Amino acid sequence: MTFIQTLEALVNEKAPGPSPSFSVFHLLLALELIEEKSIGRSRLSEELNVGEGVTRTLIGRLKDAGLILTSKTGCSLTDKGVKLWKQYGRIVRKVEIQKNELALGDYNFAILVRNRGQKVKSGIEQRDAAVVGGAKGATTMLFRKGRLIFPSTNSDVAKDFPKASNQILVLLKLEDNDVVVIASSDSPRKAEYGALAAAWTLLNDDRRP
Repeated sequence: MTFIQTLEALVNEKAPGPSPSFSVFHLLLALELIEEKSIGRSRLSEELNVGEGVTRTLIGRLKDAGLILTSKTGCSLTDKGVKLWKQYGRIVRKVEIQKNELALGDYNFAILVRNRGQKVKSGIEQRDAAVVGGAKGATTMLFRKGRLIFPSTNSDVAKDFPKASNQILVLLKLEDNDVVVIASSDSPRKAEYGALAAAWTLLNDDRRP
């Protein structure tokens, strides 16, 4: 299965009791945090901004899927988990950025999705998904022929928003047809979940193995 199929299966898995109150974006952030270093349930719950009961269910599903191991020192990725995370990382990269002309929230994240420019229409779908995910707003850009452009107008981002363009180009190694979305909010997790939600709209045709 692709990483999309794997994560969506974990969220949609039927189990006794109420449906899990976590999303695929909680799973992604959990895997990222666990990949960085071993982390305990309480700390993971705090980082994900969900209750410990939800975190317990999330950990259980990741463990049952063979993606993580649990011990007294916390959760760590298995070889299978590392492989899935690397598969995701080849396509998506997320970085926190400072305020600029396009990143006006207290917290701002830029997310790169490789070679998905053809899936962007006007950028409205990504903005709407980011807002549903928790962001206050989002801006979508494409990288074409060495320039960052807005999909709706093809105008050069560097010309009108030089600070934003420079930050993105320094932090992210862009290639032709890449997509970048900046999501902003008043809390780091809301901005982060918004960025992940925007990126997910560009991956929804990648469910085939």
